[in-house]
Formats: sequence, structure tokens, C-alpha cells
Amino acid sequence: MNMQRREFLRNAAMLASGAAMGLPQIGSAAESVAVPAKRGYSYHGRPDDYTEFHVIEPGRVIQKIETFNQGMFAIVRVTTADGQEGYGQIATYETEISVLTLHRKIAPLVLGKDPADIDAIVDHCIDANHKFPWSFICRAVGGVDTAIWDLYGRIKQKPVAELLGGKVRPLPAYGSSMSRTISPEDEAARLVKLRDTQGFRGFKIRVAKENGHDVDAAPGRSEKIIPTVRKAVGDAIALKADANSGFTPPGAIAIGRMLEDNGYNHYEEPCPYWELEWTAEVAAALKIAVAGGEQDNDLAQWRRMIWMNAVDIVQPDVLYLGGITRAWRVGLLAGLAGKTVVPHSANHSMVTLFTLHLFAAMPNAGPMMEWSIEPSGMNKQATEFFGPNPFVKAGRAHFEAGPGWGVKIHPEWLKAATYQKSERKA
Repeated sequence: MNMQRREFLRNAAMLASGAAMGLPQIGSAAESVAVPAKRGYSYHGRPDDYTEFHVIEPGRVIQKIETFNQGMFAIVRVTTADGQEGYGQIATYETEISVLTLHRKIAPLVLGKDPADIDAIVDHCIDANHKFPWSFICRAVGGVDTAIWDLYGRIKQKPVAELLGGKVRPLPAYGSSMSRTISPEDEAARLVKLRDTQGFRGFKIRVAKENGHDVDAAPGRSEKIIPTVRKAVGDAIALKADANSGFTPPGAIAIGRMLEDNGYNHYEEPCPYWELEWTAEVAAALKIAVAGGEQDNDLAQWRRMIWMNAVDIVQPDVLYLGGITRAWRVGLLAGLAGKTVVPHSANHSMVTLFTLHLFAAMPNAGPMMEWSIEPSGMNKQATEFFGPNPFVKAGRAHFEAGPGWGVKIHPEWLKAATYQKSERKA
């Protein structure tokens, strides 16, 4: 009986997703699959009516791509033959691998191209590397893409958010905990303090163990932290929980119902992210909104995730996914299905800045963006290589309205970094 009910819920979810996107159905309810109404077969997550970006006039050539790598951080500088520059960043973690990938696998495809053709550039980088693991390919592409968007802003003398159709303004943010070692009582106490000192009106906590196979970070921690935090911060605060691929569906559903009972409104990555059917089963069984997608970099997988209603809230990470251009497409696909976008932004390197610009322009952005509350480690180092840094005041994230990303990379940081260059031959 339970399996029959789950099959019904899963099929209902797929049908609802297809209806939301205007997709016809094939076969009976038990075997129905949503298919595109226009059958456009668009590559790389492009909706059928997708319009390519044309931000600057064509006619320039990308002459040089440079990287500056220190520890977990790698900056990319793109320079055109006429001397225009833009700065981007590669995703954190194992950046030396991403830097090597950029110079060996991406730079040869980008040098000599017209930077005005951003859609064609990023698509070509993916097509040409179809035999290689896409995580590091996409991380390298993200560094180039974000540098080109900065170049656009510097040429146009406008912030990226404005180039995307938005406006730089203070944006509501929720405080995102990254810790599973903190006790429920200590977590509750620090969230109360942040509520009172920085004005956060929402928080996210961690449940389960990362990739935990139904094992908790500590015995009984998830069951204890959920009500402890709710009681401490009060009913007026929006609460979210992230399981980081921690559960099979039965375990995820049990914790999800506890979250519902305690008034949480966002349940992130309850099952291993690659098990879309598991996550869809959880989403169909619960009332709480299920969120996910931070790890996903394949836009065809994003389309499947959205069509099958595996998630209610989509969470592309600008730098894991391959840059602003590809993240924008995910947002469009989500919008067609009536879903909101809350991009993943788990540290205070430039990814938070990129996310702020994207969030400010995305018409279906969620009510709050993610803001890490961890005070040291990577976050502290991330604030040392560029400025001015975004900051939170009265529960809102503030960022600069200057050209491009509106910040400068500190020259002394660049001088101390490991430097590599790929340049177009004369």
C-alpha cells in the first residue's frame, strides 16, 4: 500500500510539473512522461524561447586569460586586445585543479573569441569537453564567465545586476549555519544573538550527517536541534534545514514531518542529490518546500529535476554550475515551472557577490538569499582579497553599485598569488 501511494504521488508530481510548464503528457497516468510542447530540443538548458545575451557591441577579441591562485581562492582576469579587463573567480576547493583545467581545457577555446558572444562561449566550452568530468570543467568556465560579466559592466559602466535587468539594493538574507559540530543549545544561542544584533529574520541549520546514509552527525542531534532552535528564536523567524544528502526517503520524510511540525519552511537536499527519484518521493510526501541543486552542473539534469518536481526551490551555485550565464538559464527553467530560485552561496568569497547581483535581477528569486554566518576560517580569508565587501545590516545584504562587480581585487594579494597566463598568439 505504501509503495502504491508513493508511485501515485510521484506520478502526480510529474503530471503537475508538466502542467505547470505547459507540457503535454504521453501515456496513462501510471506511465506518463512530460515532453516539451514545442519539441525544440534546445541544448544546455535553454528554454525554447531563450534570447541570447547581447550586452556589448561585437568586435573585440579576448587576448589573454590570467589566473591568480592562493589556497582555496583563484581569481581570473580576462583582457581583450584593446585593453579592456574583467575579473572573476573560480569556485573554492581544490582550486589548483580548476586552474590547471582552465589553462589546459578552457583557455584555448576562449582566446580569440569575441567576448560579446557569452552564450556561444560557455556552450562551446561544455561541448568541447564532453569526455571530461564536468565539475572541474564548469568551475573553470565559471571563472571565465564571471570575468566576462565584469568586463561587460566596466565597458558599460553599469553593475552586473543592472545588465541583467535588476537593480543593486539591500536584499533580505537568511543566516546560514555551516556547522554540524555545534550543540543544539549553542546553535540556538548564537542564532538568537544574530537575530538581535544583525536583524536576521531567517536562519538555516544543519541536520543529518553529510552523505550520512541515515546516520546523524551525533546521536539524536537532528531530532533535538529542530525544536530547540524554533523555541529559542520564536515563531516570527523563518527557519530552514539542510541535510546535505543525508537520508534515504523514509528517514528524510520522518525528519521532514518534524520540520513541518516546528514551522520550518525549507528542507534542503534531503537525499543524495544524484538520486532525483528519491528526492521527488520526499517532495511528494511532504508539505514543506524541498530545495536542492547546489551540486548540479549538468543543465539537462536541471531540466529533469524541475520537470519531475524533485524540488520546489532551485539552488544553483553560480561557480559550481559554470557562471552567471548558465545560472540564469536555470532560473528561467524554474520560472516556467513556477518555482523560486535561492542560489547556493556558502562562503564570503566573490560567489556571494555574484549571487547578490543574480538575486537582484532574477524575477522569481526567493524571499531571502543565503548568507554564511561562520565567523572565521575560509570566510575570514575570503574578505581579504577584494573590497569593498558585502555586509549585512538589519537583516539585509548590502553591496556596491559600481561597474561590473563593483569591487577591486587587492594588488598585494595578486602579487602574492601563484600566477599563470594563457595568451593568444600574435
